[in-house]
Amino acid sequence: MIVEVESRGGIGRTFGRIVLVGLVLAVVLGGLWTWFSLSWAYSDGERAGVLQKFSRKGWLCKTYEGELALYVVGGVSPQIWDFSARDPKVAEQLTKAVGQHVRVHYTEHRGVPTSCFAETPYYAESVTPVGS
Repeated sequence: MIVEVESRGGIGRTFGRIVLVGLVLAVVLGGLWTWFSLSWAYSDGERAGVLQKFSRKGWLCKTYEGELALYVVGGVSPQIWDFSARDPKVAEQLTKAVGQHVRVHYTEHRGVPTSCFAETPYYAESVTPVGS
C-alpha cells in the first residue's frame, strides 16, 4: 500500500503568493487613488483677503502653506482660511505678496491619502494682487 503525503511547502508557497499579490494590489490601488484625488478637483473658486502668512514647512515632505485673513474689520477677529500651494511659481508669487490684499484661485482636492502633498485640501492655483 502506497500512501502519498502532500508536502507542506506547497501550502506555504501558495500563501506567500497570495500575500504578495495582495500587497501589490494594495500598492497599485493606493497609487491609483492618489493619482485620481490629485488630478480631479472636487471644487474650485476664489477667495480674497490679506495674505497673513506663507511658509514652507514639513519634516520629510516640504509643502507650501499659507493663511488668508478673509475680512479685516477693526475690533473683530478675521476669519482665517488655510491653503496650500503645490506649484513653485505660485509659491514665489505668494511669498512676495505677504501682507497685501490678494485674490487666490484654488481647487479643492478631497480624499488625498497623505499630508505629504499638502496639509489642506485647498490648493492655490494662481494669485492676483487686489488694489486697496
